[in-house]
Order: sequence, then structure tokens, then C-alpha cells
Amino acid sequence: MSSSFTTTTSSSPLSSYGWDTHWEAEFAPYAERGLLPGRVVRVDRGQCDVVTAEGTVRADTAFVTPHDPLRVVCTGDWAAVDPVGGTPRYVRAYLPRRTAFVRSTSSKRSDGQILAANVDHVIVAVSLAAELDLGRIERFLALAWESGAQPLVVLTKVDLVPDAAGVSHLVHDVETTAPGVPVLPLSSTTGEGVDALREAIAGGTSVLLGVSGTGKSTLANTLLGADTMAVQAVRDVDGKGRHTTTTRNLFALPGGGVLIDTPGLRGVGLWDAGTGVGQVFSEIEELASSCRFHDCAHGAEPGCAVLAAVEAGTLPERRLDSYRKLLRENQYIVAKTDARARAEMRRDWKRKGAEGRAALQAKRGGLIR
Repeated sequence: MSSSFTTTTSSSPLSSYGWDTHWEAEFAPYAERGLLPGRVVRVDRGQCDVVTAEGTVRADTAFVTPHDPLRVVCTGDWAAVDPVGGTPRYVRAYLPRRTAFVRSTSSKRSDGQILAANVDHVIVAVSLAAELDLGRIERFLALAWESGAQPLVVLTKVDLVPDAAGVSHLVHDVETTAPGVPVLPLSSTTGEGVDALREAIAGGTSVLLGVSGTGKSTLANTLLGADTMAVQAVRDVDGKGRHTTTTRNLFALPGGGVLIDTPGLRGVGLWDAGTGVGQVFSEIEELASSCRFHDCAHGAEPGCAVLAAVEAGTLPERRLDSYRKLLRENQYIVAKTDARARAEMRRDWKRKGAEGRAALQAKRGGLIR
């Protein structure tokens, strides 16, 4: 891989938004046509806001509105925009994505919905003000791994946990649920853990995800150093609150890096995420390689290493149940869709994501975990 893949073109006003020599090379054919590069910071009903070297401009997406919902313009895309003078101005194309976070919609058609493009880190926000839902965390992580980005879990509102022992116990529970994923307890109120998060995401693009009431908007404001996102009170009875973010918005962080904030998600459906599910449950997949039968369903087959681990107490039964559930759901989604082309596109996203993360790590001296 060329070392120039993520070398920042520091002279560009777009460098703080992630512009680098890789994107510059990708954009070259559009530059020859007189188009301007910019990053999509917000999309709304056929229009989008694009930050360019001349500032943020409003552009129409009519020229890039395909039938495939995974190929529409999305927050985080790098776009080729008409130069000054056109009314309206149009996005003529967007550059090939390195990564993309996709979930299944709640519609009966089981369409995919792309939430963010060209992300390096998927931050899954989980509130400690409510009981942990480990199954939901596993679901988020499956999609995060499948996107090609590096997931990390932030446990918000740690100041509401009465003692340090309780925090340690909760962190351990999540770490067991999220093998290979950093877990950061933090409090936007006291500032505990916020610097560690800033360090983890500096230099790349991060998307902030979670259900309503997890403190995402407050955390976004803390990272941005300004009350950019509206914040509403959370009900004490169940830790839930209203959606305070209504669109996906992209911001340059003052300490380096880019943040995409998203509305609270009511549902997190899998979308062709078989590889991601396998990564979340890597210990089960490793055990499965020792089963007597290569197609073992881990139900009642003799010589099943997975069931043996459950009986021995080394694998929680809840983990196996969750694994089965997510596999069934993913198989159902894949069966209802033509997944071959999308799977190939996903492999390309994941390859580019791995290259981008490796280059970021080299650039920052190995700080990314």
C-alpha cells in the first residue's frame, strides 16, 4: 500500500474534514471537468450541504439519485460539485467509498439504509443510567464490523454509577460481549474518559450511534466544545428521552478528526452482516472449528464443542442464544435480497477501510487500537 494513501494535503482547507492525497487522486478526473471537491455534511430530501474550499454550499442530488438505496448520497461522502455560478448547483458524482455503515430498514421490503460513509470508527454509545442490553450492543457491533470500520463502545453517564466497583463490573460485562473492541467508560458531565475518546478518534472520521437517551448529543457537544446539538432531558424512570438529533450531521473536531452524529435509532436491523456477526462472536466461531461435524448447528449434535463450552460454563448460554438469533435474522435478510453485488461492494469497503485504518495507525504512531 502506498504511504500516500492517507497523507494529508495540509494546504487544503478541506484537510480538517479528512481530505488527503488518496481523495485528491480519486478526484482528479472531476477536477479536469472544473468541478469542486467537498464533503457532504448533511442530506435532506434531495438536497445536501457540502463543505468545500469556498465554504458550505447547498447542492441538489438529482444527478446521483439511483434506485439502489445504498448508492444515494450520504453524510460522509466526498462529492464532485458544480463550480460557483450555477443555480441550482448539483452534486455530479461522489467518490468511491472506503467504508459504509448500513442497517436494514423497518420496512417490509427489507431495504438497506446507509447511515454514514467513509468512517474509520463506529462509536456505539451505551448509557449506564439504564440496564445494559448486551444483545443490542452485539447487534450494533455486528453492523460496525461489517462496515469495514473499527468499532468502539463508550459507556456514557458513568457518573451515575454509585461506585468504582460497579463501573468495573459493567465494563467487564461489555468487554466480554465485545471481543477485540475498546470499551471506554466516560461522563460528559465530569469529563472522565473524554480525553481517552478524543485520542482514540483523532485523525479519522467517526460515526456516533446509539438509541435515544444515551447522551449522544451531550457527548457530541463535549467533543465539539460547543452546544452545537440540542439536548433534552431524559426521563428518570427508564433512562429514555426524545430524539434530539433529527438528521445525520458531520463536524470537524477542534482537536482533530471528524464526527458524524446521528439520530437515536429505534431499530438496528442487520443487513448482509454475516462476517460482522462472526467477528462479534469470534469465540463461538473458534469453538465451532473443533466440532465433530463441519456443519454443526450447535443444537443437539454429538461432539459439539460449542455446547460443551456452555455446559462447562466457559461460554454463557446468553451469548449462544444471541448468536443464533442474529444468524437467523441475517440469513433471512440475505434470502430476501440479491446480496451478491452488495457483498462484493462490502468486501471492497472493508478492504479500503482496513487500508485506511492501517495508514492512520502508521501516521499517528500506533495510537489506534
